[in-house]
Amino acid sequence: MVYSISQIRDIGTDVTDILKKEGIRTTIGFLHAATTPRQRLRMAERTGTDAKRVLYWATACDRMRVKGIGWEYAQLLRAAGVKTVGDLQIRNPRSLSKKMEKANKDKLVRVLPKEKTVERWIESAKKLPPLIRY
Repeated sequence: MVYSISQIRDIGTDVTDILKKEGIRTTIGFLHAATTPRQRLRMAERTGTDAKRVLYWATACDRMRVKGIGWEYAQLLRAAGVKTVGDLQIRNPRSLSKKMEKANKDKLVRVLPKEKTVERWIESAKKLPPLIRY
């Protein structure tokens, strides 16, 4: 799925403005601009943040490529140990659902996804190519 760059909640308006001036307006655009460590380092320099933070945003954008996963569910998946689409592809729906339930003790999301939804996410992720390089 493609979202506006402003959907990355903790990115801040200053960084959003810098990215928009660079022509990066969507989560997919951000992901393509931050695929490699070298690209993330350059983006960190341009935005005045560090490369680890840029990687954090890029992996969130990667998870948000899966249909039905927005910012909140992307954060929940990260808390459950899923960093990228590649990680999601190899997960067991039942096990992941239980991990997400435990991870949601801090109320990252109001409504936990049903196991069937998690299964659809995993199947959808299997159709996506890996984009993040380390």
